[in-house]
Amino acid sequence: MPLHRIKSVSKLLFQCNRYYCLAFPKQHDLSSRRFIMTYPPMYAKKALKQEKEKFRTYVIQQYLDYLSNYAKVLEQRFPSAMKMYRVFSVGIKDFYKDLKTYLSLRIRLARDQGFQNMSRQELELYVKMPGDMLRIAPVLILSAIPFGNYIIFPLAFLKPRALLCSHFWSIQQKAEFSVIELKERLRHNRPTFRALQAKLESIPDVVMKEKFRKIIAMLGSGVHPSAEEIIACKLLFSQGPYHLSNLSYSHCGHLIQIHGLRKSVFRQSKLKYRAFLLLEMDKAIIKEGGVASLSTDALRHACHLRGLHSSHLTNSDMILWLEQWLVISERVDKSCYSLILHCPLFLAYNHPQNWMLIY
Repeated sequence: MPLHRIKSVSKLLFQCNRYYCLAFPKQHDLSSRRFIMTYPPMYAKKALKQEKEKFRTYVIQQYLDYLSNYAKVLEQRFPSAMKMYRVFSVGIKDFYKDLKTYLSLRIRLARDQGFQNMSRQELELYVKMPGDMLRIAPVLILSAIPFGNYIIFPLAFLKPRALLCSHFWSIQQKAEFSVIELKERLRHNRPTFRALQAKLESIPDVVMKEKFRKIIAMLGSGVHPSAEEIIACKLLFSQGPYHLSNLSYSHCGHLIQIHGLRKSVFRQSKLKYRAFLLLEMDKAIIKEGGVASLSTDALRHACHLRGLHSSHLTNSDMILWLEQWLVISERVDKSCYSLILHCPLFLAYNHPQNWMLIY
C-alpha cells in the first residue's frame, strides 16, 4: 500500500477514535495505563433520542394525571360550585336535545302531518316543553347579560323549582317537585265537585238527573263510579249543563288548575286544547300496545298527568286505573271534551293515594 494511503487511513482511525471517546467513554484500568473503550456515534444518537422520548412521555403522563385529578381537587375545595356546574352543564344538554325534538314536532305540525303520527313520548314532550321553556326563559335571558350569570345561576340553584325546569332537577328533586305540583292540583278537586253538585238540579231529564245524582252521591260518600256509569251520563257533557260552553268562569278556572295549566283569560279554548291532547295521548297508548306495554316510569307519569298520585302503587294497580280511564276516553269525542276533563275527579277524587297526599 502506498505511503500516502497509509497516512490517510491512520488519520481517519485517529479521528474516529476521538469521537468514540467523547461519545461513550468506558474506562478500564490495565495496570498503570487507562484503556478507553468506545461505541459508534449512531448508537449514541439513538440512545439520546430514546432518553428524550422517555422524558417527554413521563412529563405528558404526569400532566394527564394532574388533569384527571383536578376535578377531584376542585370538588374537595369548592363542592357547591362544582355541583352547580354539573347541574347546569347536564341540564343544558338535556334541554337543548328536547328543544330540538319539540321544534321538529312543530315543523311536522306546520306541514299538516297531524298528531296521529306522533308517538306517546313525543306527545308528552309536546305537552311538557312549552311550560319548561317559559320557566327557564328568565334564567337564560339574564345569564346572557354581562356578569348576570354570577347572580342568576346561584339564585336558580337555590330556588330550582321556581327558576329551573325538570331538565335541571335531580331524580330526588323530580320526585319531590312532582308531589308538590300534584298536591296543588288536587286542592281544586273539591271546588270542582261543588260546582258539579250545584248544577245537579238544572238537569231537565229526570232519568239523567237520577243517574248523575248517583254519581255525585258515590263521590260524596268516598267511592268512585264505574266507567260504564260515567259513560251513561255522557249526554250531560255534550248537550247538557256540563258542556264546556255552559260552565261558569270559576268552574273552568278550577278545571285548568286540576290539569296543571297556567291561568288564562281564554279558559274554554285552553281546556278544549288540553282535552284534545289528552285524547291524542290516549290513542297513542292504545296504538302502541295498550297500558300493559308501558314501563313503570311511563305508568307513573301517565297517572300523574291524569291526576293520580302513584308513587306507592304497584304496576297492576296503575294498569287497572289507566284502563278505566281509556274505556271512557275511547267514547269521548270533541262534542264532549268536558267529560274527559272531569275524569280526574270521577276516577281519583276519593283515591287513598290522593287523600293521603292532601290530608
